[in-house]
Amino acid sequence: MKLRHERRKRESGRKSSNWIITFSDLITLILVFFILLFSMSQIDLNKFKAAVGSFQDRADGESATEQTDRGRDQHAKKAADSQDDLLKKINDYIEKNQLSGLITAKRDERGVILVLQEAVLFDSGKADIKDQAYPLLHKIAVLLKTVSNPINVEGHTDNRPISTYRFPSNWELSAARASTVIGYFTEKEKLDSSRFLAVGYADTKPVRDNRTESHMKENRRVEIVISKLNTKK
Repeated sequence: MKLRHERRKRESGRKSSNWIITFSDLITLILVFFILLFSMSQIDLNKFKAAVGSFQDRADGESATEQTDRGRDQHAKKAADSQDDLLKKINDYIEKNQLSGLITAKRDERGVILVLQEAVLFDSGKADIKDQAYPLLHKIAVLLKTVSNPINVEGHTDNRPISTYRFPSNWELSAARASTVIGYFTEKEKLDSSRFLAVGYADTKPVRDNRTESHMKENRRVEIVISKLNTKK
């Protein structure tokens, strides 16, 4: 009986010891789990701090909108400076070649414009280039070859109606004059035709009212528009 009692006591002690080992393993696993959670939370906290820091840097500096606006302003200034330089170049060319009485140059939102009065290029009511106008157009072509900008050639008339077989209205006359000038530049001077666009405005864009003959004379013109380059960057 005594031996049996001692054996039971030893078995009971062994079971108690096994339970303690299992519990300690569980505690260890739980501890490891919480350590991992803590480590992950530290990593996320660091990421959060980095993100906050980046927003703070942006707040202290320029916003994205401000940077875009500043870039747009710089581009506009660069384009304006380029147009001013081109206008100066053209005016110098006009003066050097003694063309001041035949061509005037100006600049507006379209680009730099060469203005030629009707009498310089055409007879009244016609779209055939005068023989004496070819040397002038040649000098203009030499100038146009020094730039790569797109070019619009615009025909303008006064408000007096025209009605002929060839030109039923001022629309046809103004468009034909613009096309004739482009034809000379592309066929005789070998300028790239893809750079050119012919536009006829008839009497819709006068520079003066049509109340006097001198004003009408100013409205009858051809404008060679050296358009702005599209340089989006």
